[in-house]
Amino acid sequence: MLNGLNAVLATIPSPDRGVWYLGPLPIRAYALCIIAGIIVAIWWGERRWVERGGIKGEVTDIAVWAVPFGLVGGRLYHVITDNQKYFGPGKDPLAALEIWNGGLGIWGAIALGAVGAWIGCRRRGIPLPAMADALAPGIVVAQAIGRLGNYFNQELYGGDTTLPWGLEIYRRITPEGREDALAGIAVDHTPIQVVHPTFLYELLWNLGVALLVVWADRKFRLGHGRVFALYVAGYTAGRFWIELMRTDEATLILGTRVNVFVSALVFLGAVAYFVLAKSRGEREDVAALRAADKPGDEAPVTEETVVETTADADADVKDKKGSPESVKPE
Repeated sequence: MLNGLNAVLATIPSPDRGVWYLGPLPIRAYALCIIAGIIVAIWWGERRWVERGGIKGEVTDIAVWAVPFGLVGGRLYHVITDNQKYFGPGKDPLAALEIWNGGLGIWGAIALGAVGAWIGCRRRGIPLPAMADALAPGIVVAQAIGRLGNYFNQELYGGDTTLPWGLEIYRRITPEGREDALAGIAVDHTPIQVVHPTFLYELLWNLGVALLVVWADRKFRLGHGRVFALYVAGYTAGRFWIELMRTDEATLILGTRVNVFVSALVFLGAVAYFVLAKSRGEREDVAALRAADKPGDEAPVTEETVVETTADADADVKDKKGSPESVKPE
């Protein structure tokens, strides 16, 4: 019995499946994780934005632009860098549209998502760097939640391992008898492979980056896009070494996975921005920036302003009665 217990605790079991059916409707764990991550990012970003002087509801307005752009950008990057999965002899190009089966490149998601956020910020008169700083911790936590989808899909793992946290990979079969790691169901719990759960390494790393970003933001009152730059630098530092551990099919440059090079380049760019933007000083006052952008706006009329205006008018009348100019000639 002890031997059996040790065997169970020695590895991490994979889920039996990644897709459930509600009648003819497929419920995909990967999609649910992406949606949950987006909700968390918007919720936390909204709270941070209000704390920094923004208006409640603006993050949701920006998300209407950023999220669709980000999903398209993430899929485009994945299809471009892993084009061998969709194009060539025996491949189905239309599968490139099947986003529900996994495959979102974070680089494309952030790049094109930033374009969408810029459009939304321009329409609302919001400084993009300040908005990016508010969203940064929520984005990296959303990435961590999204990695759970890879767990259900039995994907993005590393090489074989005998470590206690090795991940069991099962053979999955569809009801039609076809082997399918995404849509199939595990035929038994005998692992065909025990591997490094690199998706889990990235998940934990991302949560650590979120804690680092929040701590640094509070301690040093970071602003002007430096919070976002710190998030990017922290994420890419982890992605660099995790990418080196992965064994799934990928585009190679000089025998090295393309995302290793991308991680290094983006890391250097983020660090450079973080250092150079320090000259701009502490966190910007969002409310003051927006007021400066709209100098013609009238101040809101309140009860206090009415009383002050009335008192000023009475004082003017008294001054005029006592002045020579107030004496009307006969």
